Amino acid sequence: MKEIKLRDYKFELYIEEQTILSSIKKMGEQIKRDFEGKNPLFVCVMNGSFVFASELFMTINEGYDVAFARYSSYSGTSSTMELKEHMPVSMPVEGRTVILIEDLIDTGYTMKCVKERFYELGAKEVFIAAMLQKPKALKCDVTTDYVCLEIDNEFIVGHGLDYDNMGRMYRDIYKIKSLDN
Repeated sequence: MKEIKLRDYKFELYIEEQTILSSIKKMGEQIKRDFEGKNPLFVCVMNGSFVFASELFMTINEGYDVAFARYSSYSGTSSTMELKEHMPVSMPVEGRTVILIEDLIDTGYTMKCVKERFYELGAKEVFIAAMLQKPKALKCDVTTDYVCLEIDNEFIVGHGLDYDNMGRMYRDIYKIKSLDN
């Protein structure tokens, strides 16, 4: 599909699935090399990371621990710059090396706060692996250790990313095109 519509917005094709999958495969191979023999705990930051996390884990293909947590700082098409913890991490992290799996680093606010939270919970080390990052949108001092693709400062949906809970199931990624009047 070249174009989709979600609520009042039209979106146009931005990144095709094959490009995304190829970059996830490269990232997974790198993480597998970097953490060989270290038994990290992977934490999927829900909801958006579930598609990316699944594909990344199939590439890594190891018996590592996986946990889930849910945080948000978005409403509609913009960040609220306020972190909400909807579901705390589902496994103990004390003394562990943690790899946070995130769909998109935008302002960086959510991941900065989540990383700090995991250190408060006693994590030994915390790394961030993101499917996408918007370097021009960063407003916080946060390091993303693994990034599949850097993108422009566009509002996007698809491949796990949503607009008010719609659009996550598209294989490709779409960028906002217009507001219908």
